[in-house]
Amino acid sequence: MNKPYTRELNALKRSGRYRERRIRDESLFDAASNDYLGLAENKELHLKACETLNRYPDHAPKASMLVNGYHPIHAAFEAALCDANGFEAGIVMGSGFNANIGLIEALVRKGDVLLMDEEYHASGVAGARMCEGEVIFFPHNDPSALKTELERAQGKRVIVAVEGIYSMGGDLVPQEIIELAIEHEAILILDEAHSSGVIGEHLMGILDYYAIVPTPLMIKMGTLGKAYWSFGAYVLSSTHISEYLINRAKNVIYATAPSLYDTALAHHALIYIQTHAIVLREEIAARQKIVKEILGITCAGLIVPIEIGDNREVMRLQEQLKNEMGVHVGAIRQPTVKKAILRLIARLEIDEVRLAQVCERLTQIWVK
Repeated sequence: MNKPYTRELNALKRSGRYRERRIRDESLFDAASNDYLGLAENKELHLKACETLNRYPDHAPKASMLVNGYHPIHAAFEAALCDANGFEAGIVMGSGFNANIGLIEALVRKGDVLLMDEEYHASGVAGARMCEGEVIFFPHNDPSALKTELERAQGKRVIVAVEGIYSMGGDLVPQEIIELAIEHEAILILDEAHSSGVIGEHLMGILDYYAIVPTPLMIKMGTLGKAYWSFGAYVLSSTHISEYLINRAKNVIYATAPSLYDTALAHHALIYIQTHAIVLREEIAARQKIVKEILGITCAGLIVPIEIGDNREVMRLQEQLKNEMGVHVGAIRQPTVKKAILRLIARLEIDEVRLAQVCERLTQIWVK
């Protein structure tokens, strides 16, 4: 039996859920990537990261953070993130998926209760399955349901896990949910993968958006592979929680420290976002206005989900847009989403005229 998964692969093909890698087609306009601000094509920032790296005799972390891999580049970026977001301490990590698993598995101990939004990212769900505490999924963005669970929770510690902007629906976590966690003195995990760099007066994410000052029980997890156009992740928290994670999070203890180039790259992206926040906010608002006026969809950030409902149809529409307009949009199928969607990303690298053209064409081929 040298092909042991044939039946499973055939089942995926029959259901329209079979996936394969395709090398990126540089001739297409990219309306699928999470590079929200278009910084992945900014060569100046790339050169600045290289200049930063060249100041040091080495260019790789060489070991885990707790052995010999914690580098001045890591420490400088962590300090800058804390200063920009109002947190006491930070830890740079390997990836958003890696960070969510390590964070949740470490925090939720025996006797604790984890209350997780039912649409939390798959990495958080994987971490929840590994933890020792009780795990309860509450209905998506439902403050009343969360309040009920908070009032009945009997754990030593209660942890609430939500996203700032949800990766598929593109919707914001309600402010009331954050306030409920504060009121009930629950530890609050905010996955800011899709909100950091996109919303808020300073483009720092959901707390910035709602003008909420971080508390000692708040934890912000952000990724570097989206608005920060790099690779990796970070966790911001109180010094107390950071100290605990350094001692208990397996992804920190047992993994090689994050890439120095990627960390330097993200640091320069942070500086760019801070110094260009006003212009970036205006460009984001302009694209949100186009989407609203043409498609009738209100975007919290730059994710535009268009429900199609059929796995094969969403792939057909994706190919149609490639062939007709030279535009690549995401085709997201089950089980990632409950119903298949086209996921249009209104990236700043796409000019407003092109975005309007794509939206107009979508109104013609999308049956609501």
